[in-house]
Amino acid sequence: MKLHELKNVPGAVHRKKRVGCGEGSGRGKTCGVGGKGQKGRSGGSIRPGFEGGQMPLYRKLPHRGFNQAAFRVEPAVVNVGDFAWLPKDVTEINIEVLAKHGCIRTGEKLLKVLGDGDLSRAVKVTANKFSASAKAKIEQAGGQAILG
Repeated sequence: MKLHELKNVPGAVHRKKRVGCGEGSGRGKTCGVGGKGQKGRSGGSIRPGFEGGQMPLYRKLPHRGFNQAAFRVEPAVVNVGDFAWLPKDVTEINIEVLAKHGCIRTGEKLLKVLGDGDLSRAVKVTANKFSASAKAKIEQAGGQAILG
């Protein structure tokens, strides 16, 4: 089976809801929006957290501390088995080589190599982190795992 041969299950695709087509349709007159006012107008919505002028809860509660999550840089993850996709003439693997061959996105800052898959040739891999199994498989194939 190929992607272009896939079909939706019966009942998965609904027809487009047509509003404003008379009262008998069930979606006539105000088209399911209700009456007049801010929420009846186009583009009229109330932002999340707004409480009608009352001091919102998110402003009442204290905000203390610091969270590093906003500044964390997640490494690009590659398995040892993914090196089989690279051409045979590539003997040195690093973040630039993987980005050039489409294994990871361009502009990634950190690289971590995991040990899933098999490695059949000796390669010199430079990465920021290695799992223990990845390092063992690289060295077992006759290659080098360099932290860089």
